[in-house]
Amino acid sequence: MARLVMKFGGTSVGTVERIKNVAQKVKREVDAGNDVAVVVSAMSGDTNRLIDLVSDVSSIHDAREYDVVVSSGEQVTIGLLSLALQGLGVSARSWLGWQVPVLTNSIHGAARIEDIQCEEIIKRFADNQVAVCAGFQGIGEDNRITTLGRGGSDTSAVALAAALKADRCDIYTDVDGIYTADPRIATKAAKLDKITYEEMLELASLGAKVLQTRSVEMAMKHRVKLQVLSSFEDLPGTMVVDEDDILEHQVVSGVTYTRDEAKVTLQQVADKPGVAALVFGALADAHVNVDMIVQNVSEDGKATDMTFTVGRMDIDRAMDVLDKLKEDVNCKAIVPDPNVVKVSIVGMGMRSHAGVAQTMFAALAEKGINIQVISTSEIKVSVLLAEEYTELAVRTLHSAFELDAP
Repeated sequence: MARLVMKFGGTSVGTVERIKNVAQKVKREVDAGNDVAVVVSAMSGDTNRLIDLVSDVSSIHDAREYDVVVSSGEQVTIGLLSLALQGLGVSARSWLGWQVPVLTNSIHGAARIEDIQCEEIIKRFADNQVAVCAGFQGIGEDNRITTLGRGGSDTSAVALAAALKADRCDIYTDVDGIYTADPRIATKAAKLDKITYEEMLELASLGAKVLQTRSVEMAMKHRVKLQVLSSFEDLPGTMVVDEDDILEHQVVSGVTYTRDEAKVTLQQVADKPGVAALVFGALADAHVNVDMIVQNVSEDGKATDMTFTVGRMDIDRAMDVLDKLKEDVNCKAIVPDPNVVKVSIVGMGMRSHAGVAQTMFAALAEKGINIQVISTSEIKVSVLLAEEYTELAVRTLHSAFELDAP
């Protein structure tokens, strides 16, 4: 007998028929003798509909009332799934975030979980009752409903699994696991049986959409074993595990990309102490996150070109900040470029293999793809490219690192 948390996203519970399909999957685990807690999202499209309603009523809204409205989608789903389970003869009870309770801070719309008091749920496991819990929500220090931000149901599920000391947290979605690349681009992408927390965290932060970054961080911190698998097919999924649980690491486990990047270049900036601090300090004060950075000093050492990336949605805000600084930094021009993509390779094997970057750069050069900016960590290399090369670059790197499925 095991203790499981099963999480189902919006597409998995998007219709009554799909909710009944979820109930069958939950019943299977209960019949196997397992303690089961289920975490569900709102039905597909409902959260967006609720957000639009808030915007229609008030363009500048009270964040507390925003959370009251947008958290209501999960209330419908937990009630329907509980009814579906009861119809199958399974004892089930629905739990809203405040009923568990899931305790969070009071940053409405982007709350962080501080504690989950699940003693009552554990008591009910003794009576073979399934707990059907609302994802994405909790209760803040001000005793108001809070929401965790988009994708927060994954985080809810992992946090509940940690609190329950669950043997595993199964994330059911519309894909059947984690692939070496986006199968829509790299048609020879292979499904991974296992991947480490560290690799999954890099992939999630670099554009892979399968798991939300915060949920992977929490799973790694609390050593919660995750499995990603399909709601619609009975196939083995991908396990996200400790590094020690994988005997031999691939040099590169995956290739990913994100179009959520924009490049900014400050041309002919005075090369003197304090300029970079002034530029990046002003951007930080405006809540603009900077990612990749490169600086080229001119031959005479008096001026430099400074290039960096920001989120594509932040480009206008970044340009507004930089225009106000133009005279202070004494630069010739500020040139934005939203037509870029960040392509990354990730793999634990990079720690012990030399020449990974050289293989990456040579493969791209052979296809005539120019690299604009480079950034690295211990287990990843990212490059900034012109957006038009996205698909070619992903397929090229996938083949170069021998990831193509046979």
